[in-house]
Amino acid sequence: MLQPNFTPFPELSTERLLLRKITMEDLPDIFFLRSDQAVYQFLGKEPAREMKEVEEFITQVTKNLENNDGIIWAIVLKEAPAKVIGTICFWNIIKEHYRSEIGYALVPAHWRKGIMKEAILKVLQYGFEQMGLHSVEARLSSANIASAAVLESTGFVKEAYFKEDFFYRGKFEDTLVYSRLQQ
Repeated sequence: MLQPNFTPFPELSTERLLLRKITMEDLPDIFFLRSDQAVYQFLGKEPAREMKEVEEFITQVTKNLENNDGIIWAIVLKEAPAKVIGTICFWNIIKEHYRSEIGYALVPAHWRKGIMKEAILKVLQYGFEQMGLHSVEARLSSANIASAAVLESTGFVKEAYFKEDFFYRGKFEDTLVYSRLQQ
């Protein structure tokens, strides 16, 4: 069975990015990200309205990390390591199946610059080589064309299309499921 250990926290680095631990000092940046309507348009949940919601989120992230149940990285540019521009995580880890779900969000000012592709590739490398994952899954709204494109560009394959399986804001939505196997 998979036994992830996130201690010490695995800080990751790419050409342009540093993927580091989220702290309470990041609260304003995380609130900005989690309250942005454009970021949340395809996530099937409401954006944060109060700073307290994000405080609770960071507290839960810390608990998941301490229990080795999930990990989330702050995405920052190396040239500005104090400014969080996004997040990327492994969550919904199914230890007995060596499988995890990946999730990510990026502030719109940094969309279409290859940042998320760079972060996904680095996190996948960590997941497969260090955590011992066999497969990684991504679930997204069928309307999220940009996210589907970045997943495909990082080696994910569409495995499923669930029709009207998610009820949000008074209507049923379709869900795409992508997956990538360890290579």
